[in-house]
Amino acid sequence: MADVFPPEKRSEIMRKVKSNRNQSTEMRLIAFFKANGIKGWRRNHPLTGKPDFVFPKLKTAIFADGCFWHGHDCRNTRPEQNKEYWKKKRDRNVRRDQEVTETLTRRGWNVVRIWECEIKKNRFIERIRHVLPRK
Repeated sequence: MADVFPPEKRSEIMRKVKSNRNQSTEMRLIAFFKANGIKGWRRNHPLTGKPDFVFPKLKTAIFADGCFWHGHDCRNTRPEQNKEYWKKKRDRNVRRDQEVTETLTRRGWNVVRIWECEIKKNRFIERIRHVLPRK
């Protein structure tokens, strides 16, 4: 189905759509941190790539990546309409994520990317246990 708006108008509309970020996955991580006595994390820390959680003293950045938006095919969800647009969008996000990870790593940061599906199923714990402080 063709878009009812010309490309310029569609871009204007899409620019006005503001994300509420990945709030539910972030809240699950916060609950995990609190339940396990993990301290020292910050949100909205001014760091390249805007990590969801930053542990400044440990130089660790944690990204909670939404599966659809960041190219994880766990549920194999692909829109039927405007396929090429969404493929390009996801590909750009994946490239940007790789660049951000490389940049932070070169600067001496530990970068941990956790998929939304891993958070929902608590399958991320072992991957972050070795980089985070515990009581």
